[in-house]
This record gives sequence, structure tokens and C-alpha cells, in this order.
Amino acid sequence: MKAVAYYQSLPISHPEALQDVQLPEPAIGEHDLLVEVKAISVNPVDVKVRANMAPEAGQARVLGWDAAGVVKAVGAKASLFQPGDRVWYAGALQRPGASSELHAVDERIVGRMPDSLDFETAAALPLTAITAWELLFDRLQVPANQQPSGEKLLVVGAAGGVGSILVQLARQLTGLTVIGTASRPETQAWVKELGAHHVIDHRQPLSRELKRIGVDQVDYVASLNQTDQHFSEIVESLAPQGKLALIDDPAALDIAQLKRKSLSLHWEFMYTRSMFDTDDQIEQHKLLTELARLVDAGIVKSTVSERFGAINAANLKRAHALLESNTAKGKIVLSGF
Repeated sequence: MKAVAYYQSLPISHPEALQDVQLPEPAIGEHDLLVEVKAISVNPVDVKVRANMAPEAGQARVLGWDAAGVVKAVGAKASLFQPGDRVWYAGALQRPGASSELHAVDERIVGRMPDSLDFETAAALPLTAITAWELLFDRLQVPANQQPSGEKLLVVGAAGGVGSILVQLARQLTGLTVIGTASRPETQAWVKELGAHHVIDHRQPLSRELKRIGVDQVDYVASLNQTDQHFSEIVESLAPQGKLALIDDPAALDIAQLKRKSLSLHWEFMYTRSMFDTDDQIEQHKLLTELARLVDAGIVKSTVSERFGAINAANLKRAHALLESNTAKGKIVLSGF
């Protein structure tokens, strides 16, 4: 089968950073689906793995942890899907990614695609939606209640992939006042369009920007990138007994700053369930099923912003370069081989 892989960790500008390859078709386990991949999207995790996790000598590693496709076969103990079903999922980090014509994935972390989306538009959502959903409802434990609560959520880096879906979920499914950060006119307009009540500039001190819009403190912060750079301002901006959740990889955080206000710190990593084979993996299937309902009802929309053409090494290198520039908004998708 056709696939895109890398053999060593190289700068994305290197001709061999990603390569078009031929690989054997994957074998499927008893809980697996064999999926014919129709479309993928590219996430910061792809960039991080490529840059920092070299495969064993001579081995090809396939990236791609967002996919939409059609079920071709099911494992002996798989019961949720049948061949021909259209599915979407983010996969498991310890298994090969989905930048290949065929892909094996555990059905417990897969959902049926929304009827209203094509494969490209669907592929943009699973990883970021799972991350945003778990951060908001599992980590921060925000009530799924649309009655105005008076509480405020600050989303740092709201124009990116996770931020683009988190803003929608928080606005549509909770009673929070949603404040997003973005630094350019086009990304500020994007965040506003997604439903943020207010948009502030994260190039300025966050606490000062909040005061500019009449907000003294917030109850929750979702920090999606550059947490170490914003950490002191996040602490300043949080109300006593507030909650901070993050998804990025800061080199170090002085968590002693949290003590005075009794602030709590929460990590969100959407691969935890699949990586540790937790008993509640099925929650991601349920989450994606509910997300499909919300999309078909027009409550949540896809966050596609760039369509980069066919799934091949050249186009994937363009996508990685754009993500490394930290100027992307929404999601980058590719489709077909």
C-alpha cells in the first residue's frame, strides 16, 4: 500500500524528512477495524513525533493521527461497526499513523462520521475535538449546562486546531463566558466567528488585556500553546481556587506560583486512554458519536482552513512547515492517494 513515512528525524526542509513509500497492508487485532483512509489532517503532534522520535534503524514510521475513511474489515471481537461504514478517529500514538491507504485502529476509539460532512471536512475534527472535550469536561469539569453561570473561561491560543473546537464547545454546551486569545486580525476574526464572546491579544500581558474588556479575573484557563511564556500572567488572571488546564509541553513551570490562590493544574493528553489501554477507552467512541450528532445538528462546525491536496510527502512537508511557523489557524487537511 502507499504511505508517507520517515526513517530519521530531520528538519522539514530536508528532502528526506518525509518520503513516499510502499508498505505491507496492516494486520488487524481482534478489536480492530481495517480502514480505507480517505482523508487525514495534520496536527502539532505529527511535527513533534517526526522531530523527536527517530524510528529504529531502517524502519519506516508513519505519522497521521486524524483520519476519516471507510471500514473494509473488522476484527473477531469488533461489534460496533461493519464493512462499508464511514468512520472518523484520531488513533493511538503507539501504533502507526494513518498517512497510508489502509490503517488498523481499535474500534473503541472510533466513531461514525457525521452524515453532513465529506471526508476532508470530517478528518479535521477528531483529535482536536477529543482533546477539547476531555479538557473542558473531564479535566476542568465544567458543567455541560447552557444556563449562564457567570463564570469565565480564557482560551490561550484560541485560533489553533484545539482552540477552534474548544471555543465552539464552550460557547454551545456550557454557560461560560468565553474569552479567546489571538494576535492577528484574521485569527481574531476567526475566533470571534467561532463564538467567543471576547477576543484579546496574547502578545500583550493577559491580565492587562482582560481588564481592557472589563474582566478582572477568570475562573478557568485552557492554555493551548506557549504556556511557559504566559504562565505568570495566567496565574495573575485566575480567580482564587481557579483551574488551569494545558496541552503543550513547557520545559518547566514554577507551580509554586499556584499555591497562594489554591489554583489547580490539569494536563490533557488525548492518547492516555489508548496508550494505557484504560477500561474507559469506549468513552472516546461515545464522544465522537455525540460530536457527530452536534455537527449534523449544525451546533458544531468543522475547523478546516487549509486543503493541501493529495496525501503525499511533498504536501505533508508543506503542512509540517506551516505548523512549525506557528501561524496556522484551524486545521490542514489532505485527501486521496
